[in-house]
Amino acid sequence: MKTLTPPMGWNSWDCWGAAVNEDTVRKNAEFIAEHLKQYGWEYVVVDIQWSEPTAKDHEYHPFTELCMDEYSRLIPAENRFPSSAGGKGFAPLAEYIHSLGLKFGIHIMRGIPRQAVHRNTPLLGTDVTARSIAKTNSICAWNTDMYGVDPEKEGAREYYESIFRLYAEWGVDFVKCDDICRELPHEESELVLLSECLRSCGRDMVLSLSPGPALLEKAELYKATAEMWRITDDFWDKWELLYNMFERCERWAEHVGESSWPDADMLPLGAIRQDYDPDDRTKFTEDEQRTMMTLWCIFRSPLIMGCDLTKCDEFTLSLLTNKHILDMNKLSRGAHQVFRREQDGSELCLWTAGCSEGGQYAALFNLGEKPLETVLPLSDIGLSGCETVTDLWTGRSTGLSDTLTAALVPHGCAAFRIGAGCEL
Repeated sequence: MKTLTPPMGWNSWDCWGAAVNEDTVRKNAEFIAEHLKQYGWEYVVVDIQWSEPTAKDHEYHPFTELCMDEYSRLIPAENRFPSSAGGKGFAPLAEYIHSLGLKFGIHIMRGIPRQAVHRNTPLLGTDVTARSIAKTNSICAWNTDMYGVDPEKEGAREYYESIFRLYAEWGVDFVKCDDICRELPHEESELVLLSECLRSCGRDMVLSLSPGPALLEKAELYKATAEMWRITDDFWDKWELLYNMFERCERWAEHVGESSWPDADMLPLGAIRQDYDPDDRTKFTEDEQRTMMTLWCIFRSPLIMGCDLTKCDEFTLSLLTNKHILDMNKLSRGAHQVFRREQDGSELCLWTAGCSEGGQYAALFNLGEKPLETVLPLSDIGLSGCETVTDLWTGRSTGLSDTLTAALVPHGCAAFRIGAGCEL
């Protein structure tokens, strides 16, 4: 599927883990439609364990019973997704999401349900059964639901074709496939088969690969099979994880482009981990949240938020609706780190990128623990003379200047658009 800009949307994991339900999805989708759709947020994704009736939080229940149809395909648990009753699956929920002008996505695990293999249940489109295609030594290290599928076995392709035809019938627009990214090259052939079956299902779907860290040496394989892939393990609201993301983005920057989106993972903003504590909110400071949004946007990571939007506060909403920063995610080209150096007892990092509508982007980050005041000549980023400089976070233009000037608090940032077309 052609994606000209990084996908933007919401995913249920950060807030409800395995325990998301239909009411939660609908309410968050309604918030997106009312407040965020105009800024480009469009995908609504139900994350892991939607087929498990007893899921309660972020923890998995080992070897639990899952809801499954007669052809070894997982289906939504009716007690959590009541509109799926009567064999409707996710079709009614997807139809509602689409009626809001949004797109619908689901999480899946690579492979075939273990319970299907143990019961040797039928596969649609073939006479072979589940046990015939299972690779029982190919298992997930952190979830017991699935065995891998052996692409060399008769019926393997028919199985994957059947699940993606089912998702197409439901109206799925986005598939987050788990346990298939960092395990390469062991499961490389299964990824290729899965991708081929998704592409031939008759409906356009974004394919997102998890978990990370993805293997840099397999970048071309990811580009050939998916639109986005995780470059990190689960990303949470810890400064050390955000600090380390600068190095990850630097390594992956050359692979960013149309339908090729290295994924820095979900944005842990606002009210998260609600299944554990209804008062829990991100532990990132406001400055750290701006730093995260700035790095994700200049690098052009997919933007997938994970908070309870019904508890969205004014500051979180300001992050999700800053048009100038979000435009950078759509318009930046050739983003790269220019330098990362010690300065005045702290650590200064500079990223730049071209803008497809003219001019240039620049982002300054204070990754250290002391305040920084910096005056950076535009010649350091390849520009000469005076240019119009506009602050993306405030929208204010500093007029003509031959420098970038910023006072940066620890873990803080500044972002600018410079030159042609930068009047905002």
